[in-house]
Amino acid sequence: MVVASTARTDLSLQAKNADGILVVDDIVKQFPTPEGIITAVDHISFAVAPGEFFSVIGPSGCGKSTLFNVIGGLLDGYDGRVTVAGDIVRGPHASIGMVFQEESTFPWRTVSENVAFPLEIAGMSKRVRLDRARHFISLVGLDGFENRYPAELSGGMRQRVSMARTLASEPKILLMDEPFAALDEQTRLLLGDKVLQIQQQLKQTMLLITHNITEAVQLSDRILVMTYRPGKIKRVVDIDLPRPRTSEIVGSDAFGHYVAQIWSDLREEASRGLRDDESRTLHAGARR
Repeated sequence: MVVASTARTDLSLQAKNADGILVVDDIVKQFPTPEGIITAVDHISFAVAPGEFFSVIGPSGCGKSTLFNVIGGLLDGYDGRVTVAGDIVRGPHASIGMVFQEESTFPWRTVSENVAFPLEIAGMSKRVRLDRARHFISLVGLDGFENRYPAELSGGMRQRVSMARTLASEPKILLMDEPFAALDEQTRLLLGDKVLQIQQQLKQTMLLITHNITEAVQLSDRILVMTYRPGKIKRVVDIDLPRPRTSEIVGSDAFGHYVAQIWSDLREEASRGLRDDESRTLHAGARR
């Protein structure tokens, strides 16, 4: 089922009234530039239910990363509000765990020490935090690598260490920004299987920011498609594929149908972005 976006006020009311553990309500974020004010995110509202896997996808320049930073409490100066379990997010929030695209493991710490780091900061005893670290290392499939250093691991393994470290704090929401963007397509699909296993085992609420359609359809219960700047809701797509789900479903006709639907929307928005980039380049050249 594909649900087309409706008026901003309707979406805002849905977000307020939905039984969501994460509610993003009427977010508007603008940035000053030499050319004037740019609206990066324009009246975005949605709610994510407990245990749901929700993805946000859009073309480059649509405001995905801005939205990620707003939800994660890393960016202020916006209109609207974000709440987790009814608590307003006003900065980094203990209930929101974040996994970034960039490499974030500490090279001087072993896998166990990396995963245990936030527990150490929280004052947990060494024995307890290392026991918990071992549990989450096993959960992400890295048994036997506890005493290895990041330089001894592949890129996909390092991202699993980052995920284990974030999950060890037991956040209500796991917020991920293109966590596997630097990896090849085959590795992404297989790591998607691992993410789905983790989500099912923990009943973890997850929100993924991505530009990869296959990844979004493979993982998600719903996908929010954003327009090119200003970033608005173009469509929300319900992914009606069976769970438990693995990467084997990528070859199915139903999967291909969803990918084609979403690509049709993204192609239109990406084309707008390309034309906008070309126009700015031409104008910049004319001024020289």
